[in-house]
Amino acid sequence: MAKSIEEFLKKIFGIKTKKIETTIPDNVFIQCPNCKKMVYKKKVDNNIGICPECGYHFKITVSQWINILVDKDSFSPLFDDLKSINILNFPDYSEKLNSLYKNKINEGITCGKAKINGINVLIGIMDTDFILGSMGAVVGERVTLLFEKGISLNYPVIILTRSGGARMQEGVISLMQMAKTSAAAKKFSESGNLYIVIMTDPTTGGTTASFASLGDIIIAEPKALIGFAGPRVIEQTIKQTLPPGFQTSEFLLEKGFVDIVLPRPEIKNKLYEILKIHKY
Repeated sequence: MAKSIEEFLKKIFGIKTKKIETTIPDNVFIQCPNCKKMVYKKKVDNNIGICPECGYHFKITVSQWINILVDKDSFSPLFDDLKSINILNFPDYSEKLNSLYKNKINEGITCGKAKINGINVLIGIMDTDFILGSMGAVVGERVTLLFEKGISLNYPVIILTRSGGARMQEGVISLMQMAKTSAAAKKFSESGNLYIVIMTDPTTGGTTASFASLGDIIIAEPKALIGFAGPRVIEQTIKQTLPPGFQTSEFLLEKGFVDIVLPRPEIKNKLYEILKIHKY
């Protein structure tokens, strides 16, 4: 007995059939990590990276964030000439850096001048595509220069954070950036200008323990992971079970760690409202 239609047709009529390709390209559908549903990727992209089924916020690129947050064609990059080097001769670090720069991934943070509904701002957007947005010497320097530029121009500073923490390939030099950026944020605060932080998923480690937590106003995206050490490390250290939702933006809003939790489409308008109040 023939095991398939193809074999039957070939055996009885001598007909050869072409195998029908039924696979779908990998980039057409993506699975939402929150609701677990398969969603049409183009639909997610058109919805600025938000799941149309449950509202989960996918990670988006720096250029997408620029399009969302600032006025069209108003962004002018700063400090792009500052590049990371393998100062400690860490194995394979040079190759990793060269590969990222070759693929036009700028750094762990992209900085620039821009306008939000006509109001001048300085903005920094961290990039998890560059070694998980980790904070190395160049990230620390760019953040510091952004604050210093804010003082000289009398512009508000906005930093969107998403980071895995300190960059292990730069050792203690990376850890030093926590103190450096915190000191720069303090000096900027003393100048009387406004510093706004937008925390997105994930904002962790040394970034959280320094400039990310020092904003005059801290906005967070829904369900963003925000913390220093991971939940498992904390549970093993304190020998206690952590409460539900620990280290999510909603939990931290309840505890007073962040000021506002906003869906992505509402952030620009809220920034404008805050900037307008500060301006006048």
